[in-house]
Amino acid sequence: MLQTKNISKVFQGEQVLEGLSFRINEHEMLSILGRSGSGKTTLLKVLAGLETADRGQVILEGQDITTVPANRRGIVYLYQEALLFPHLNVFENIAFGLRLRKQPESVIKDNVYALLERLELPEQAQKMPEQLSGGQRQRVAFGRALVIEPRVLLLDEPFGALDSETRTNMQDLLKGVAKDYGLTAIFVTHDLKEAMLMGDRMGMMQKGKLNIYDKQADFIADKATGVLEEAQFWINLQDLKK
Repeated sequence: MLQTKNISKVFQGEQVLEGLSFRINEHEMLSILGRSGSGKTTLLKVLAGLETADRGQVILEGQDITTVPANRRGIVYLYQEALLFPHLNVFENIAFGLRLRKQPESVIKDNVYALLERLELPEQAQKMPEQLSGGQRQRVAFGRALVIEPRVLLLDEPFGALDSETRTNMQDLLKGVAKDYGLTAIFVTHDLKEAMLMGDRMGMMQKGKLNIYDKQADFIADKATGVLEEAQFWINLQDLKK
């Protein structure tokens, strides 16, 4: 579905991405774990066409889209902030992409109301963004992205600004929506647990290099991911309570 070949990027003399080559399958969500500054966001922006790589190729469904403008790639990038249009209500925020495509009003209504129902927002349709909670705003952002049926969805720490309970609810919601809509997506996070929960496969990004693990057992076994260290912490904590 989506493939990169030898993607590299230098910014202000620093190697931000170094020879990244990987493939994502259709209807798959790839989690990429990495600390701040590891290159995760830069990678997503290169895939979306918001940044230009110094060398390498981005291939989508067999087509080289390396030089294709962002608005023609069919790839949607979602930030940590929902970035809703403040002057539009929930319905119109979600409908925005369909209106740009001049879809019939009946098609817009059917698609938007179906998404509002799936995202558990039917009663919020006429509310303005400032009237919503953080989790609700992020759901609207998902709806605005999904309504145009993107070929690939890129999620840049989308739940990073949410409290723990809302974050857990949003993780569950996104997993369900991804399955229902057959999404092809990359989910980047610095949270180990979240990476393991969200991904069909997982990757680890360090200093501009990306290692992808085809099996969860391989991800767990690699000391660099921190899974074993995290598990040992909880084991030790339980021992202290005895």
